[in-house]
Amino acid sequence: MKLHDLQPTQGSKHRRRRVGRGESSGLGKTSGKGHKGQKSRSGASIRPGFEGGQMPLARRLPKKGFNNAQFKTQFAIVNVSQLEAKFADGDAVNEESLRACGLVKGIYDAVKVLGMGDLTKKLTVDVDKVSGSAKEKIEKAGGSVAE
Repeated sequence: MKLHDLQPTQGSKHRRRRVGRGESSGLGKTSGKGHKGQKSRSGASIRPGFEGGQMPLARRLPKKGFNNAQFKTQFAIVNVSQLEAKFADGDAVNEESLRACGLVKGIYDAVKVLGMGDLTKKLTVDVDKVSGSAKEKIEKAGGSVAE
């Protein structure tokens, strides 16, 4: 297959609908919007969940239960392979150094190191959590973990 042989899948490309171009087009006059009513007007949009002024279902039903998601600990995930790529032998790895090299961005409650990939450098890791496999790889490479 060559670049000039590439074609989109059959039926995946559609012609743009040109409305208001005469009666014989099938979409002339009212342009497929019917006669009168809220949806026929220009700029008409009805937000999701709007029921024409009737009390919406989400407000009619009783509110019940508790969701603990807002109290969940948000972890910034860093893999051992990323530490291998960004840090030199003998470096200290903590949240500040991870943010400085761009591995952690945004707002998180804690940093966790996971064991995906290989590590050959001796690193001193001082973060909130370290998985078992990551700890094993760091110590095997001659580094240390201080949780």
